[in-house]
Amino acid sequence: MMEKSGPTLETLMHRLAETPAEFLDEPRVGTSGKVHVAALVNDVLALHGQRAPLSALEYFVSSDARRDRNRLALVMIACWLLADEWFDSVTPPQNMVLNLLGATVAEMAQANAAHKFVHDPDRREELVRVVLARLDYRPAGESVAEATDRLSGISGVERKRLLEASRAAEQRAADIRAALARKAAEESADKWSRE
Repeated sequence: MMEKSGPTLETLMHRLAETPAEFLDEPRVGTSGKVHVAALVNDVLALHGQRAPLSALEYFVSSDARRDRNRLALVMIACWLLADEWFDSVTPPQNMVLNLLGATVAEMAQANAAHKFVHDPDRREELVRVVLARLDYRPAGESVAEATDRLSGISGVERKRLLEASRAAEQRAADIRAALARKAAEESADKWSRE
């Protein structure tokens, strides 16, 4: 994760701070709102020479404002970030971009209001770091360890993911220990039965 060096953190944070009003407008949910988010996602992919299948774009269409308004608003902000010329130069894989704009942004939108990722410096840094990390990049000038440490320090979503991964690793280790104990007990029982 984050094996490749990306752009400077400051450049992308500055871009977020200057997000145009059009990207902060109301997402289209049902019959209200202005911005058709699925079209915006497809436009960002087209900047990178890609086209998303209709089935993938359906996730960015909603009729439930209470559930999806904030998520779609954050997708719009993330699209602004991904439209930066630096991302054009590296052409991130479509599946990674769609996963970022889908599951990752949805999780982030549950924790904070979308516009905080523009107006609050810590949330701007969080969004930039999460976007880069999900596309396997780290900010320029940072080692993998530094980038990982800073990401886990600033992102509640990342802390949660790391905690879940740690718990899963602990469970796997416990399962392995239990399997080894069973095998040792079986071998001991076989030894006694032969004697």
